[in-house]
Amino acid sequence: MVNDDTKEEAFFREMYATELRKKKQQGSNSYRGYDELNDEKRRVNQQELKTPGRRGEKIKQEELDREFSRRSMIKKEK
Repeated sequence: MVNDDTKEEAFFREMYATELRKKKQQGSNSYRGYDELNDEKRRVNQQELKTPGRRGEKIKQEELDREFSRRSMIKKEK
């Protein structure tokens, strides 16, 4: 994957990825609790509808997808 980020974008991407790793995620078999990761995804989707094409939202979407994939792989390993 080619990464054409500027220094600011790379820093933003790194900080956002770190923030996402701290967020809690509800288990797939549970209907209880607060799912911070899905709420973040919902907020980013809403913001992207309001301001389409912004680089920040694209970076956030990419990092959210990576975090969901990372957690899925960890879950499969267990």
